Amino acid sequence: MRFESEKHNAPRPTLRTIRRACANELYRALKRLKLHVPADKVKEAEAIYVRKVIGHLEWITDNRSDRSKLADWWDEAVSEDIASLWGVDRARLSRAFRDAFGG
Repeated sequence: MRFESEKHNAPRPTLRTIRRACANELYRALKRLKLHVPADKVKEAEAIYVRKVIGHLEWITDNRSDRSKLADWWDEAVSEDIASLWGVDRARLSRAFRDAFGG
């Protein structure tokens, strides 16, 4: 059983867990887009996403239990860069990400 104080004082994620989470989230969004994106562009998008997450790590960990807030942040901070990289409509990418992420 996890106590309330343990839940709120969870350790920060490692770089490895951040990379894996970003890769999984983008994979799920891409799958919902039903679109082929070359592997090099997927890797570049993952790198962009990881950089943005690391830049806002404190805020993201503080809001880790609010998927809606995290998805809103993704729309504002990340979606434009990845949509232009992949050559897809930003709104379509944001919907796919929200569907995959649960926000």
